Parts: sequence; structure tokens; C-alpha cells
Amino acid sequence: MTRRTVAVSAPGKVLVAGGYLVLDRSHTGLVFGLDARIHVHVQKLPPSTGVVLSEIVVRSPQFRDAEWRYGYSEVKDHGGFQITQLKGVLLQRVCSSTLRESSLTVMPICVTILADADYYSHPGSTARTDPARFIDFEESLSEAHKTGLGSSAALVTAFVAAVLTYHLDENQLVLRSDSGRRRLHNLAQAAHCAAQGKVGSGFDVAAAVYGSCVYKRFSPSILEELGEVGSPQFSKRLTAVVEELDASNTWDMQIDKAAARIPCGLRLAMCDVDCGSESVGMAKKVLGWRKENADEAALLWATLQKGNEELAVELLRLAEGTTTDSRDYKNLSDIFLTIRSLIREMSAKAEVPIEPKVQTELLDACCGIHGVVGGVVPGAGGFDAIALLVENDALPSLQRFLDTYKTPSNNDSGPGIGKVRLLSVQQDWEGLRSESVENYTDWIR
Repeated sequence: MTRRTVAVSAPGKVLVAGGYLVLDRSHTGLVFGLDARIHVHVQKLPPSTGVVLSEIVVRSPQFRDAEWRYGYSEVKDHGGFQITQLKGVLLQRVCSSTLRESSLTVMPICVTILADADYYSHPGSTARTDPARFIDFEESLSEAHKTGLGSSAALVTAFVAAVLTYHLDENQLVLRSDSGRRRLHNLAQAAHCAAQGKVGSGFDVAAAVYGSCVYKRFSPSILEELGEVGSPQFSKRLTAVVEELDASNTWDMQIDKAAARIPCGLRLAMCDVDCGSESVGMAKKVLGWRKENADEAALLWATLQKGNEELAVELLRLAEGTTTDSRDYKNLSDIFLTIRSLIREMSAKAEVPIEPKVQTELLDACCGIHGVVGGVVPGAGGFDAIALLVENDALPSLQRFLDTYKTPSNNDSGPGIGKVRLLSVQQDWEGLRSESVENYTDWIR
């Protein structure tokens, strides 16, 4: 059966409020989708000498030596498909989870992955087609420095959506329908957790599917009971979880898109400091401190949750205002300062650099510029790109400031940061979407 070539993209994200708290179902996170997207193009695997018939080829042509090959074969007793590494390990677990959807008749495919430029700190200079979108990064994937925009979740989500869209008839999966998106969300969460080897909060996958939202996580037990990939009956269990066939085990996340707003006249701005942090290790230490200091942590988290809710409410209030003329953003600025103070308190008590001193200095300096309302080190914190809310006409002033910014010379509390780059990204409300395959002609072979 001949299948149509397809392309799907998913947005990056920035968790402006709710870092660490979003791991707990008692709390929420305010997450904004970004207009930087990961794109996945799927086509029939072209015939060539030496190609294994049951094979999936994954390419990332923006990087050096970025090609991975997998063989697949069906496993008895409804175990789904066994994925065999032929070359490279990228996406092996994601392939396994995606192809174990029992409704798929899998065919050999070639998958091409492309990332918008702002996902990495040091883009190369060689551009093809649209320099604002796809560029040659001129290095291997292992050498590239991420900016912390959620490339992992966006990649897994776009991959799952593109592979399913390719293999299923159009009436079996409608990407823009509520039911289609929910199914893709559920499978992408399962695939992302399989790839990471743990059940995370899922806010990043939710943003990749649905776009900007206030998010409350799903119960971890939904995925913890799936068992090992490829074990007997795994395919049936996965299908039951993804398609919510068991009424007692339905997905209970809450995704409120209407509550995530940014008023006209303001925009998100991201400033890359080219350091990056290991968020998994940081989260482990924060959760360890919380467990050992339950009462103290509960009070601090409750206060932080209140501040996060106030931030979302104030943004919504401003967004629903009747005028786009100059507004008083003092209350919004004060809320940002309160949240940052609480985060630094948690950072000190857990002995984790959620807002390191160099990031505090950078945020304070940026917030001193007229038109910069406030900002945070988003998500798990550390040395990822900082997030600012900026009046639209203040961007040139911010850019001029960052062009000459240097870490204060008297800083002796950890690593400094080099050149700070204002990324071109801003907030975006759209989640998963189909793309025209013509957009990728120069990158497909």
C-alpha cells in the first residue's frame, strides 16, 4: 500500500512558573509554547543496496554523521515490535513505543528531523533555504549545546505524530481533532518516559501537543503499570493506556489553555547564556531536600504556588484589558520579584543552583532596562536561557545591552557566563501541526 509523505512540527516550551512544583499533582505550572519548532518528515524508505527490508532510517542532516538505522520485527504474544539497533541509539525507545500501537501495519520509512536554529547555542553559518529556520550547525549532535527550549519533548511528540500520521488512514487519526490530539498526547507521554527511563511531569509534552497552557500533571501510576517494553501483552497494555480503554485508568492531567495568556504589547524574550544544566540531577536533590524537610518544604511550595497562580491571573487580567496603550506593569513586576525570591530561598535550602548568582545578576541587569517587566530562570533553573517579559518596543534596547554584557568581574560563586545571545523566539499558542512537505525540499534526500 502506498502512503503519502507527511511532515509534522511541535513547539518548544518555557515553564515560566512552576519549576519543581509541577512534579506534584497538588501544584500547577504555567508553560508557554514557543515559535521555535522541531520538524519531522516521514517518507517511504528509498530502495538502495544493502537496505534491510524491515528498516527505519532516522536522519538529522543539520548535524555531522547524524544517521541512525533500526530493524524491526513483530514480537509474539502481543509484545508489539522488536526494535534492533543497526546504527546508533537515538530514538530507539521512542521507536519501540510508537510502533507498539497495535493498530499499526508498519512499513520501512525514512525519518528526517530538523530543528529551528534557536534550539542550539552555537549555530553554524551555512544556511540552506530559510536562514531563520534551518541551518547547518556544523558540528556533531554530541558537541551541540542546547538552549533549554524543550527539544527532547518536541522531538518525541513530533516523531510520534508524524510516524502515526504516515501509517494510519486519514480517518483513523485527525491531527487537529480533540480525540486525535489526546491520543497523540498519551502516546507521546509514554514514549518520552520510555526514552528518559522515568515518569516525568509531562508538562513539556503537553505544551508540545497543545501549546501554551496552565498544566497539572497526570498520575504517575498511569504509566508505571505498563511494564517493560516488549514484554508479553505489552502492546495490548500500551493500546489500552493510550486509547483509555479502561475507565478506571484514564488520563487525569488538566490542561487549561485559556488560563495561559500574555497581554498585547508584551512578548516573551529568551536570552541564551550557553552553559546548560543537568536538570535531572538538580530535581533529584530538590526532591531529596523536600522529603527530609517536609513541613518547611510544604510551606515554601504552597507560597510559591500562590505566587505562580497570581502571575497567571495578573497576565490574564492584563490580556483581557480593553486597551493596548501603555499600562502599569508594576504589580506584574512585583509578582516576578516575589517568585524569584522564593526560588532563591528554595535554591539555598536545597543547595541546588536554581537561580545561580550569575543568573541573578543578569536578570537584575535586564530588568533595569526600561520596558523589561520581569523575568525568571525558567523550569528547573540553572544555566539554561533566561525568560523575560518585555514590552515590544524595548527589544532593541535589550539587544544593545546584551551585545556588551559581561559577568561582573567580582563574581566568585561559580562559573561565569560568556556572551549572552537574545534568541529570536517568542510565545506561540499553537501546539502540534501538520506542515507542507515542500518546506523541507533542500534537506531531504
